[in-house]
Amino acid sequence: MPSEASTREHRNAFILAGLGGAVLAAFGIAAIGSIFAPVFFALVLTICAHPLRVTLERRGVPRGLATGSVITAVFLLLLVFGYATLVAFGQFAALLPQYAPQIQQAAADFAAWLGAIGINGDPVAQAAADFDPAALVDFIGSLFGSLAGLVSVLVIIFTMLLLMAMDAAFLPTLLGQMRPYRPLAVSALSNYASNVRRYMVVTALLGLAQGLINWFALALLGVPGAFIWGLLSFICSFIPNVGYFIAIIPPIVFGALEGGWPTVIAVIVVYGIVNAGVQSVVQPRVVGNAVSLSQTITFFSVLFWAIIIGPVGAILAIPLTLLVRVLLVDSHPSMLWMRPILGDLGETKEIMAESDAELKAARKARRADRSQPGPAAEAENT
Repeated sequence: MPSEASTREHRNAFILAGLGGAVLAAFGIAAIGSIFAPVFFALVLTICAHPLRVTLERRGVPRGLATGSVITAVFLLLLVFGYATLVAFGQFAALLPQYAPQIQQAAADFAAWLGAIGINGDPVAQAAADFDPAALVDFIGSLFGSLAGLVSVLVIIFTMLLLMAMDAAFLPTLLGQMRPYRPLAVSALSNYASNVRRYMVVTALLGLAQGLINWFALALLGVPGAFIWGLLSFICSFIPNVGYFIAIIPPIVFGALEGGWPTVIAVIVVYGIVNAGVQSVVQPRVVGNAVSLSQTITFFSVLFWAIIIGPVGAILAIPLTLLVRVLLVDSHPSMLWMRPILGDLGETKEIMAESDAELKAARKARRADRSQPGPAAEAENT
């Protein structure tokens, strides 16, 4: 029998080996990020569109026609979104030079204010002097890649959608074959698909509503580029925790340049109300326990996947992190104890509620004891 000390040493070695493997996997995914991101994006789209295909087949539509209909619908949605993105980028490229002098002047005033309060504002003043709208547009364009890069990404996405949709026809039967041998793994994969579908579809619909409301409100406030910032709000709705702050900065800047502080305050109020109503009230109630990740892990996953595979990693951070949890935790019986630590707090909240109720009852009992007269007081009264 191995001693407790030797077992602990082996456990530490396993932990270090696991961490080393995680680092190698992260570097490997980063090395193939240009193909990993579109392939995983196609997987998420396939998962989200799968119920439509099942519905068509149940209504008697031939399997091949149902598959083709789903692929066509998804591809049309991608084309509409791509067209909207190109229109927004074109508007941004035309809008930015118009406000370049105001941006430079505002940055110079900010540098002067920093100097007045004893902070060195020379870097800000230098950045204002070197501000070039064309360079900023080129930088943002580089985030999306060249035209050839976009075409290759679309080809990968469309090809993977076609192949995954055809393979998905065999998936229910394959899972049925696997269930007698790996029931927990099958349940984990099924739950993963259901949770990702619920999260992505609900986020997309609520993000669309959020973007339309922000677009309409910004247009009423006279903020330049209202359509651009509405589309940005929709995209950033997929980025947990930090997406709101990314989406609100540009309309605040251009609102300040156009209408001053009243417009800035109005933009903050509108975005705050819409964000609080959609992401803090409606989305948690609809999504429910589909994510079950702690706020800390959610925020870290956004940063981690953005570094690994670029900006699209921030958008797909939740599905990617849930996939890692499925592979390492949900499909292994010995690792299920980690789910509450990762954010599955249903049972934890029940335990805390019971504990709070017991403490509240104890406090009431102590207050009741203090309010009752003691033996000495009763003797004095008699």
